[in-house]
Amino acid sequence: MKRTLFCLVAMVSVLTISAQSVYENAVIDNIMARRSVRKYLDKPVEHEKLEVIVRAGINAPSGMNRQPWLVRVVEDQKLIADVTEVYKQENEEQVKRDRDFKNMFRNAPNLICVCTPANGGGELDAGLLGENMMLAAQSLGLGTCCLQGPVRFLLSNAKCKFFLDRLEIPVDYRLNYIIAIGYPDEQPEAKPRDASKVKYIM
Repeated sequence: MKRTLFCLVAMVSVLTISAQSVYENAVIDNIMARRSVRKYLDKPVEHEKLEVIVRAGINAPSGMNRQPWLVRVVEDQKLIADVTEVYKQENEEQVKRDRDFKNMFRNAPNLICVCTPANGGGELDAGLLGENMMLAAQSLGLGTCCLQGPVRFLLSNAKCKFFLDRLEIPVDYRLNYIIAIGYPDEQPEAKPRDASKVKYIM
């Protein structure tokens, strides 16, 4: 009887530890809590935190350790404001409809610009880099949003050349995406995820 009771206690302990490792895990909690933030406080992110976030990014997996990315962190508030003026001139009606509009990057006070080789390749590695940075930002109480719309505007409008020039992107690289980052001014609810797209082959 004692032996049976001991076995039952041991099994419960193993199951409890297993459940905790899945459902009470800081890394998983961080992943599940991350949201795309589109409203930010008017408060720049501290340089030291940005350094930590980028360090987490460049430690992402990379095929053959090629690290085919370039990262540019924009802390210059005037640069963001100046390129936003170009955006406002080209999108007057859209800006007027947004009562909270401050800048073209979802009002984020800082930007992380990720570049990949101009001739293609590196996109997968750059995606892993970006996810690492967004999760690191989440763990530090910061919000992020991965942006492509502003990239298209920057690359298609000659008036934005001064912004791209400041990024000092080599000719054999191109701007791929931008991560807006800052202290969140909203707490978005989780969007539904389609678990039916997952199959376990056993």
